Amino acid sequence: MSRTARLPRTYWVAGTAVLLALLFAAVATMAAAANSDDRPAVPVSGPPGLRSADAGFARDMAVHHQQAVEMSFIVRDRTRDEPVRTLAYDIANTQANQRGMLLGWLDLWGLPKVLADEPPMSWMGTPGGGHEGHGGHAAARPGGPLMPGMATKEELTRLDAIEGRDAEVLYLQLMTDHHEGGVAMAEGCAKLCATPAERALAQGMVDAQQSEIALMADMLRKRGAAPRG
Repeated sequence: MSRTARLPRTYWVAGTAVLLALLFAAVATMAAAANSDDRPAVPVSGPPGLRSADAGFARDMAVHHQQAVEMSFIVRDRTRDEPVRTLAYDIANTQANQRGMLLGWLDLWGLPKVLADEPPMSWMGTPGGGHEGHGGHAAARPGGPLMPGMATKEELTRLDAIEGRDAEVLYLQLMTDHHEGGVAMAEGCAKLCATPAERALAQGMVDAQQSEIALMADMLRKRGAAPRG
């Protein structure tokens, strides 16, 4: 079965996630006035702006997560190794839900999901730039040149063409790169985003993906391989 035929399965949790996004956004509005972290409270003055860190992170990370979901469904069908299949399922499920939340926030804020003239990561203060992923691996995304940590089309094609241990190793290497890029993005939102619920989601991404990076390094060692860094 081709990767194209499998792709619709990556969206199976999106509807529930959008509903969760609406709930989180409502909570965020109430929590903004009582922000209890070390930063000054963020005044409630309406939804985030078109080019705010909140909106930029939501747009970029939704695209970033989509590739992680796609890679995870590819490897699930290319190996019978249960630890890898379980990890892939967990990543796909978690990131599809988070992607639904991010897109739901954009809908709630009345903001577009793609800006054609917005370079990726410009919300982090790098206009016109874009970041390469770990080890120099990156890929194009709608609205900008590069996204951090993303696999190239050639790497995805290769992953879809191999099986067994080879697929496991490449997936773990690609996902390590992907997570490292995602952690950098999420750390940016945790510092720059004004919506408390979005900052909390971003920090949760940092914690979870750093843990999974360590897990994947161990899984690679057991297969006689290592991250590509």
